[in-house]
Amino acid sequence: MTRELRSARYGAVLTFVLAGLMVGTMTVRIPALTDKLGLTEATVGAVLLVWGLGALVTMQSMRRVMARVGSRAVLRAGGPLTALGLLGVAVAPDLPLLLVAVALFGMAFGTVDVAMNAQGSAVEQAYKRPLMNGMHAGWCVGAISAGGLGSLAIAADLPFTLHVTLIALVSLPVMVLLGRTYLPEPPAAATSTTGRRRMPPIVYLLGAIMFFAFMVEGTVADWNGLYMRDELGAPEALAALGYPVFETGMLIARLTGDRLRVRFGVRGMLTVSGVATAGFFAVVLLAPAALVAVAAMFFVGLGVATISPLTLSLAGTATDAPGPAIAQAGAMGYAGLLLGPVVIGFLSDATSLRTALGIGVVLGVLIALAARLLPRSEPAQVSPLPVREPAQAAA
Repeated sequence: MTRELRSARYGAVLTFVLAGLMVGTMTVRIPALTDKLGLTEATVGAVLLVWGLGALVTMQSMRRVMARVGSRAVLRAGGPLTALGLLGVAVAPDLPLLLVAVALFGMAFGTVDVAMNAQGSAVEQAYKRPLMNGMHAGWCVGAISAGGLGSLAIAADLPFTLHVTLIALVSLPVMVLLGRTYLPEPPAAATSTTGRRRMPPIVYLLGAIMFFAFMVEGTVADWNGLYMRDELGAPEALAALGYPVFETGMLIARLTGDRLRVRFGVRGMLTVSGVATAGFFAVVLLAPAALVAVAAMFFVGLGVATISPLTLSLAGTATDAPGPAIAQAGAMGYAGLLLGPVVIGFLSDATSLRTALGIGVVLGVLIALAARLLPRSEPAQVSPLPVREPAQAAA
């Protein structure tokens, strides 16, 4: 295994870590941002929506860009711009400028999200063995680190502006340096017309599976704490544990997901993941006590964690250029992340929060059913049977 390829792998993983750290930092300090600018809950919702729409807009436009220039060029520009966008969020003095900064941050992150997955696919294909789950574990590490650093900042009474500025200023030069590690896509990818033509049907099927999985993730992130508190009567401290427990389950699953893929393949893993997500989400909803529900959230995280890395990895092998296919599947997935919490809100108003969250069970079943439509064998670029070269095994 060459030093260049090993550096590209570590660079891709660190890009996922930094992306999770930057997005997670903004998320965990939202209460402090609310206090700083005197925002209402409805305004905070609007701020998050602007961020998500900004990311979605650039994701939708990335097919042609990725086909033309590839993930390396996009990451070299988008990584530093994401850090600068976070810096803008940190120093925004009022709501109008905050909305502008959040939109720019979301748009820059949208380019990075697509490009880092495309870069991960390029590295994975160069290694000729599954690596994408491990890269997505980097995102979990970054998000968990953001939570830990955020807790320390709150304990130290560090203002929102100073804390977020520090994270942005540390991330900026690291993103610049990581630009030297990325692999170029093969020449065929750079000249492909994939960005202009309709994708193969499997890309849209993978995007639909990712849409279902991201709806589950968005639902857990935005509604889990409220459900624990209001429906199960949990103290706020216990209710707040649901999401980090869920993220811990996701991290463990992603650290082991590539080895499981070698043994069971994408089709088998996605089927089991869908069934597990549905089953354990049902346990959460039927739990007699909040502590049982919190424990079940760990297994929901285990179930849903590998779905997005697997779908993006397979999308990257569906055409001669991984970038445009990943952009299409990723945009469909993020639409679910935005739509899921909104759907739960409307359903809970019409019925109850417990009933509305039953959509998580339905989504798990849909993932399992959709996975059965995937081909039984995977493309040769990332065979479930790893190449066992001595240097590769050592890496």
